[in-house]
Amino acid sequence: MAKRGGFPGGGMPGNMANLMKQAQKMQRQMEEQAKEMETKEFTATAGGGAVEVTMSGTKKITKVKLDEEVVDPDDVEMLEDLIVAAVNEVLEKVDEASAAAMSKFTGGMGGGMPGLF
Repeated sequence: MAKRGGFPGGGMPGNMANLMKQAQKMQRQMEEQAKEMETKEFTATAGGGAVEVTMSGTKKITKVKLDEEVVDPDDVEMLEDLIVAAVNEVLEKVDEASAAAMSKFTGGMGGGMPGLF
């Protein structure tokens, strides 16, 4: 009587074993990409360069540079707006770089892992 179900020899079929190897390779590559993002820095400016914000690939602000002329005690609100604009721009740059890195693995289909980068 023929045996039903299971796989000969009790192991994984060839396709499943290959899929597992590919998944492990992709995971290693994604981990390497995440480490690479940790070392990258991104910079954005606002107010024609009067405010400059530098951020790491892990979304930590590492530097804020202000031109003296933008520091006006009578117009603090303008300085605050420029800082917000520069921070938002640099965040977009980091997100775009992360998305571009993830598209290597997802084939441009999205479905990345939020919080990985």
